[in-house]
Amino acid sequence: MANGTPATTAAKRAGIEFQVHEYAHDAADTEYGAEAVARLGLDPQRVFKTLVVAIGDRDHAVACVPVAGKLDEKAFASCLHVKRIAMAEPDVAQRLTGYVLGGISPLGQKKRLQTVIDETAMHFQTVFVSAGRRGLEIELAPGDLVRLTDAVVAPIAKL
Repeated sequence: MANGTPATTAAKRAGIEFQVHEYAHDAADTEYGAEAVARLGLDPQRVFKTLVVAIGDRDHAVACVPVAGKLDEKAFASCLHVKRIAMAEPDVAQRLTGYVLGGISPLGQKKRLQTVIDETAMHFQTVFVSAGRRGLEIELAPGDLVRLTDAVVAPIAKL
């Protein structure tokens, strides 16, 4: 990896064990998580997508769910003790996190957002999340991901 990202810098600073996996991103592919799974030959249950969610008019939070599933919006809203949520507009997600779509990492975000990680992450020794740019994944222990993001672990995915 030629250059680090805020995500890899955060992992290094925390002194955790992690591996970075790089692949050639196809600019025509907008199914970023599925592309990572296919290009790296990974289990889609172990690869987590980072979703920025709007809560009300001004607040935002992050949901990390397996690429193999979808966000259970009702469960996520309940976890945050709110009635409704909506996916954040792409430009808002990029501005808040400092990352481009397809490269949004739960680690090293520009503005630290409340984070909820689906409980299935805890079933694996390691999981994969974006390392901060398209074509770059970081593999780390789910407990380290929880600690580095100060996340809540809850059942928020529909598999």
